[in-house]
Amino acid sequence: MRRMTRRGFVTGAAGTVAGVTASATVAGDAVAGPRSAAARPAPGGASRDVVRRELRGMWVATVGNLDWPSEPGLSAAAQRAGLIAYLDEAVERRLNTVILQVRPSADALWPSPYEPWAQCLTGVQGKDPGWDPLGTAVREAHDRGLELHAWFNPYRVANHTDPSRLAASHPARLHPGWVLPYGGKLYYDPGLPEVRAFVQDAMLDAVRRYDIDAVHWDDYFYPYPVAGQTFADDATYAKHGAGFPDKAAWRRANTDRLVRETAERIKAVKPGVRFGISPFGVWRNASADPLGSRTAAGVQTYDDLHADTRGWIKKGWIDYICPQIYWNIGFTAADYAVLLPWWDEVVRGTGVDLFVGEALYKAGDPAQPAAWQDPAELSRHIDLAAGYDQVRGHAFFSGKAVVADRVGAMERVVADHYRTRARPPR
Repeated sequence: MRRMTRRGFVTGAAGTVAGVTASATVAGDAVAGPRSAAARPAPGGASRDVVRRELRGMWVATVGNLDWPSEPGLSAAAQRAGLIAYLDEAVERRLNTVILQVRPSADALWPSPYEPWAQCLTGVQGKDPGWDPLGTAVREAHDRGLELHAWFNPYRVANHTDPSRLAASHPARLHPGWVLPYGGKLYYDPGLPEVRAFVQDAMLDAVRRYDIDAVHWDDYFYPYPVAGQTFADDATYAKHGAGFPDKAAWRRANTDRLVRETAERIKAVKPGVRFGISPFGVWRNASADPLGSRTAAGVQTYDDLHADTRGWIKKGWIDYICPQIYWNIGFTAADYAVLLPWWDEVVRGTGVDLFVGEALYKAGDPAQPAAWQDPAELSRHIDLAAGYDQVRGHAFFSGKAVVADRVGAMERVVADHYRTRARPPR
């Protein structure tokens, strides 16, 4: 994700809507250093009493060294220290969940028999870093009373299109027919049954090995549309698409299979491990579907990413949904105050927990609308969510933004809403 399009922007075919461009980045944001000790809330707050069950989460992204490790090639001791610092930051902010990206680009932050060691660790994909980051993260998180949600990306192979740059043992090199280039990146082809089986096997290895609390996916299924480019899966559709009315329906069925099968396999391996997904915040606009939200988003997960996020909730395939409602209250194309009640109504009566993904990285970014220059914007989000009984917590993107807290928006959230500790929902 080095200066790459950040997930969560509302984009149209030309990459813009309501003046917001799809090329905005977080990797290039100005980031201040850690807060001084005087500026930090006391760990645990004035009281260590548990007040209620709600998720207070923080994503820690590893792809492109976005959050951690701060750069590739650090010593094992330095990497471990950096990871522990994020866990300690979560405790000091009175968060209770860290969502750690452990399979960023079809590689692994644990000794996987399926995929090579992640490039973000040593700078060389496949090189043993000399320690077990996922095992350490689980143990150290639990020692601090934090949940550790293991964040996997199912289909991304690389943020480039040159297979020769992958480790020689990489499955994408061993099975070149599994891979398609698109938008300057490499992806596994979601339409291939052998790909769906493989990515499940690779992810479930971590479930078997470690005491993780949840399997977590973000918003990447079929890739985000790129103007003027075609995801070249015609041959796969011709081979496997019989019986579907069109390619879009077939693609959605492929994504449905991945979600349903993964859910079933997680429960078979470890019934206590939860399965959660954090999709782009708009399922469909009401202009495309009366069941959709009153938004004007240029991207709709159902149509563009071929991900029926609403359907997964209604069918009970997932344990929680954490939509990335990455827009301010009053944003015309996708108003936080419109999307929040829409998601609240979708989960009602389903038993699926609703957490809200919050765009902390936008707070204080001069490229963002005026609302994001106000340190109180995110606190207002949580105030608003308190009025919807299906909302059971929030997660903040991402770790670097939590630490930097550019304009004090996270500090404001803690002061207004996280004065005591809380356990995550179960």
